[in-house]
Amino acid sequence: MGKKLNPQWAVLIGVIFVSFSSIFIKYSTAPSLIIAAYRLGFTILLLAPSVIRSKRQEIKEIDKRSLGICILSGVFLALHFATWITSIKYTSIASSAVLVNTHPVFILLGSVLILKEKVSKKTVLCVGIALGGGIIISMGDSALGNHVLFGDLLALAGAFFVAGYMMIGRAVRQHMSVTTYTFLVYSSCFVTLMIFVLGAGIPLHPYPLREWFIFLALAIFCTILGHSIFNWALAYVKAAFVSTAVLGEPVFATVWAILLFAEHPSLWQIVGSVMIVFGIYLSITWGQEIKPENKALLNE
Repeated sequence: MGKKLNPQWAVLIGVIFVSFSSIFIKYSTAPSLIIAAYRLGFTILLLAPSVIRSKRQEIKEIDKRSLGICILSGVFLALHFATWITSIKYTSIASSAVLVNTHPVFILLGSVLILKEKVSKKTVLCVGIALGGGIIISMGDSALGNHVLFGDLLALAGAFFVAGYMMIGRAVRQHMSVTTYTFLVYSSCFVTLMIFVLGAGIPLHPYPLREWFIFLALAIFCTILGHSIFNWALAYVKAAFVSTAVLGEPVFATVWAILLFAEHPSLWQIVGSVMIVFGIYLSITWGQEIKPENKALLNE
């Protein structure tokens, strides 16, 4: 991906693709872990030719510490997919999407305590506005029975794990190409998910052809054109900005739900969505999240 591409707007493009995740998952009838595992399996197959052709030497030269970080990042991503995808089976898409996107709270804490980054007051304000919108959407979502709390907790767990995944990626992306990083992380994620699948005794096949198309769509649109863009952008912007922008996912997911399932949002969801978009808009227009030492890279 060219370095001249504005990383902030690239992140928003990634958000749009990722927002289709919950839609594809809702269409699927396969077990949650199978959805996650085959999503990553297809992703690896699609990335492998490029990696073998151009990144083989870079992979050979990776030190053990960097490799370990990539593996750990993949484990966090696997836990994110496992918990979040399962949450959709128990709670509404709106609640799941909103709760899993509360990860900026974990990012802010981790950025200060672990990555030692200085988070500006403007960043805190943007995240606060966006999270406020998320809370409003959640308040307007109707209860779905006794399983709702369990689903909500799974979505929150997904938020925690994706925060760890983003922070770990921020720590290694400045000295590793996005192609190599994503391939190693996705490979680790796939292996972890397959361990979960086999451990749970879930059959690997057969599944209808329709399901395989869903797995492939998740790999192409939501992972390669979604998460991979986030990985690229983490070399140029702070993790807090990426996590704030990703809060737009439930907004777009709501739009797709209207168009595809005729699920019209309530007033609560509309107000909350406006707040989320406003928080993201402020974060972009203020433009404080590109680190000074990385601005030169964008002009290469």
